Amino acid sequence: MSGHSKWAKVHRQKGVTDAKKGNLFTKLGNTITVAAKLGGGDPEMNFKLKLAIEKAKISNMPKENIERAIKRGTGELEGQIIEEITYEAHGPSGTTFIIECLSDNRNRTTNNLKHLFSEHGINLGAPNSVIWQYENKGVIGVKTMDDALELELIDSGATDIEKDNDSFTIYSKPQDLEKIKKFLESKKITAEFAETEYVAKNKVATDDPKIQEKINGFMEALEDCEDVNNYYTNYA
Repeated sequence: MSGHSKWAKVHRQKGVTDAKKGNLFTKLGNTITVAAKLGGGDPEMNFKLKLAIEKAKISNMPKENIERAIKRGTGELEGQIIEEITYEAHGPSGTTFIIECLSDNRNRTTNNLKHLFSEHGINLGAPNSVIWQYENKGVIGVKTMDDALELELIDSGATDIEKDNDSFTIYSKPQDLEKIKKFLESKKITAEFAETEYVAKNKVATDDPKIQEKINGFMEALEDCEDVNNYYTNYA
């Protein structure tokens, strides 16, 4: 996994409090808008948009919000220009972070991130100072797996399958993600999540409770930050 628990994150989104729903829906809407802008408003022709819509539905985002976000992306509705910004950062004990933001104001986002870094003792890295420690992969989570399905998934392009308690994570090359997801759908297996993400080549752990608290606090702050769309870490 990418360091933080993707399963835990999905479950938190399902049960998110009303106080945080607006923040979450803003992030999901921006993701949909950018996907629609890049690949068009038809999810059947735009796999990235399809994934963004599915993620929004998992989090119970209202249908009208999804439709507005698509129309902003295709230009049918006016709206502020959303751009993608990526930051790389170094934390304590060799931990690293890749932080993906969607923002309508680069200066505001940069200032917000710098404040978070300073507050939690994280250092902003230069471009390409961290990303080489990661691999871009397709990642799908499911709750069911048997030996026959595992072999079929490998034939479909899966490069690795990991078990974590009662769930399974399927890894692939990014270009094979759509094919594997469609294969699962043909087997009537629902993906709990499906996306491309940066997966750390080597994980870093620490037994120091103070460092653990600092890193966990930083990750919680990233999730609460409206401009942060996703983040990846080598912290195990």
